[in-house]
Amino acid sequence: MTTILVTGATGNVGREVVARLAAAGVSVRTLVRDARRAPEGVEAVEGDLAVPATLEPALAGVEAVFLIWPFLTAEGAPPVLDVLERHVRRVVYLSSSGVNAAGVNASGVNASGVDSASGRRTDPINQLHADMERLITGSGMEWTVLRADTIASNTRGWAAQIRDAGVVRGPEIAPTAVVDPRDVAAVAARVLAGGGHTGQTYVLTGPEVIGRADQVRAIGEAVGRPLRFEKVPVEEARARMLADGRPPALVEALLSAAGTRARSGVVTTTVEQLTGAPARTFAQWAADHAADFR
Repeated sequence: MTTILVTGATGNVGREVVARLAAAGVSVRTLVRDARRAPEGVEAVEGDLAVPATLEPALAGVEAVFLIWPFLTAEGAPPVLDVLERHVRRVVYLSSSGVNAAGVNASGVNASGVDSASGRRTDPINQLHADMERLITGSGMEWTVLRADTIASNTRGWAAQIRDAGVVRGPEIAPTAVVDPRDVAAVAARVLAGGGHTGQTYVLTGPEVIGRADQVRAIGEAVGRPLRFEKVPVEEARARMLADGRPPALVEALLSAAGTRARSGVVTTTVEQLTGAPARTFAQWAADHAADFR
């Protein structure tokens, strides 16, 4: 039986991918740094993408890999891809819809999100994914890229503020068609277990463009009490995020996105086309995860 290796298996998307593959009867293995945290009921092998030599045991007999890159640069990716290429035929990479986004950023310029002088994207997270896509599509493996819009479960980072004060305070980020991680996982599982997707790039979005204030409002409706979003200056947001224990490099990347990420009106039907079910709304995600915010 074909075995599929899932990286990022303890995260919001990866854990859902594992569950869907296992439910479909697919032989699935997870790559985890600590096997005690791995999803139950499937094989887990300890390894670390930061140490390519540790990947070898997890790749034995593997035909395809679902790759979530957990770092803020692609600097360490070439040796990892070299290891993958020696063992597997296919890789499915979780990227960002911002890689090829169109829109207007907060300053009203640079619709492509690319700096005309350097040729690099102004959003460091989008640049990371662009670099990873270039490396993967240039490898000798068959590939499929899933460009996901902002993932709904990112809002779990607001849970403490919601419980404590009922107000989410942070920088405004341009609205996009936020996508449910379950829908991303459903597409990933379909692509990993099926054929006909080699060389394809799929853009995955939710069914509606929604900003932070409306997301907070939807969570309030789910938990049964009014909540609101309050925009704050970047410096104040930085201090709060650092106080919450977020890594400084991640904080700077997220804050850069607040100033440079373009509003996107892109809404695709790719989730429904590939899975047969329409993409869930953010309100659906919030209702199903209300306990996370109570």
